Amino acid sequence: MNRKIIIADDHPIIRTGTKLVLLSCYKDLNIDQAENYRHLIHQLRENEYDLVLLDINMPGSIHRSMIDEIKDLQKNIKILLYTAYDEEVAIQYIKKGAHGYLNKNSSEKEITDAVAFMFEYGYFYPSEIVNRLSHNENPVAKLSKREFEIFILMAEGNGNLEIMNSLQLQSSTVSTYKKRVFEKLGIENISELISIYKNLH
Repeated sequence: MNRKIIIADDHPIIRTGTKLVLLSCYKDLNIDQAENYRHLIHQLRENEYDLVLLDINMPGSIHRSMIDEIKDLQKNIKILLYTAYDEEVAIQYIKKGAHGYLNKNSSEKEITDAVAFMFEYGYFYPSEIVNRLSHNENPVAKLSKREFEIFILMAEGNGNLEIMNSLQLQSSTVSTYKKRVFEKLGIENISELISIYKNLH
């Protein structure tokens, strides 16, 4: 992958265990660690990262404001919430601009899959998150779960091929879903879709 990530968590067992899990699957990952939020900020000022696995409840945490501060330091970094909190809490951070959510109780495969998905598509929203977002937000509340997934992928700049591969769908099926998304949102072009997506955050 030749990517650089940082795991920010105040529990050394979590940091070390997660690092070992990821390195067992991706040998060429460069992985740093931060034991608290201030340490994370220091690391972000000293090094460039592709991804941060962020515990939202560690010493020094400024809660949802962390998202803005991290992005101010590195605008292209992807933020994967890595927490024991449930989806309701995660959604608050996603609205602030976090790019994904992974529960700490996830299996090794779920951890490696989530990181791979973050690198490939720039986000990772488990089905529970997609479901809650699609029913709690306007105007995307009109979208079905699958339509919402298509909406996110389009907004992140993915074309038909990427969407087909990501969701394991046929080309004609993707086209049908895209048409439904545009119709339900009452839009005519991708610029309008991106505008709606940005308003979610």
